[in-house]
Amino acid sequence: MDEPVREHETTARPEARQVVFRTIGLTKVYTMGAVQVHALRGVDLELYAGELVVLLGPSGSGKSTLLNILGGLDIASGGTVFYRDKDLTRATEKELTDYRRFHVGFVFQFYNLIPSLTARENVAAVTEIAEAPMKPEEALGLVNLGDRLDHFPSQLSGGEQQRVAIARAISKNPAVLLCDEPTGALDSETGIVVLEALDRVNRELGTTTVIITHNVDIADMADRVIHLSNGLISEVKRNVAKRPPAELHW
Repeated sequence: MDEPVREHETTARPEARQVVFRTIGLTKVYTMGAVQVHALRGVDLELYAGELVVLLGPSGSGKSTLLNILGGLDIASGGTVFYRDKDLTRATEKELTDYRRFHVGFVFQFYNLIPSLTARENVAAVTEIAEAPMKPEEALGLVNLGDRLDHFPSQLSGGEQQRVAIARAISKNPAVLLCDEPTGALDSETGIVVLEALDRVNRELGTTTVIITHNVDIADMADRVIHLSNGLISEVKRNVAKRPPAELHW
């Protein structure tokens, strides 16, 4: 029998924190011909309102699978995942679509901006379908791109394009921001700027933010670091004193 995961008691757990996500025995099995791949093997996890969490682990450890299930992009094979009091494992396709549209912002490694639209227009494309969006100018201002509103993606650096993608994700005022290797295509100096944008959004909007990375140094900016290995949570660590992104090195 596997040893229970031990959480480092580096700081006291805050009282009365609202649980945003709760997973119970979460599993995911992919069938590839005659082969079954167990991406998640029974994950029990709670994520809280307003915290910034880093999911850390090697390729194939189950990080992206877990993130995709939390975001309603994939469906678990077994177990349960709750978003607040909503059981996502029992949700209809329409309910999952509404959940993704109104509650979750996604940031991926590649920016997926529309080349023919300006930064402002790329963000507006999302705000037009949101329930209570912020103005595109406000979202771009939060990531320090207020002076690049009318620039096209081809006129922006990689880091600026990723910050437009962050602005697009937060413009619908999501409760949750899920980021899969958001600095994976960037050099370290540009990556720091992107992480500063994510950190600022987390602090100013109170968005529950989850960042996938394989870079252990990025973990120092998180409230909690959750290590995954072979589809299981192997360690959970709370940071006593978070380091600002500008102090990270990789």
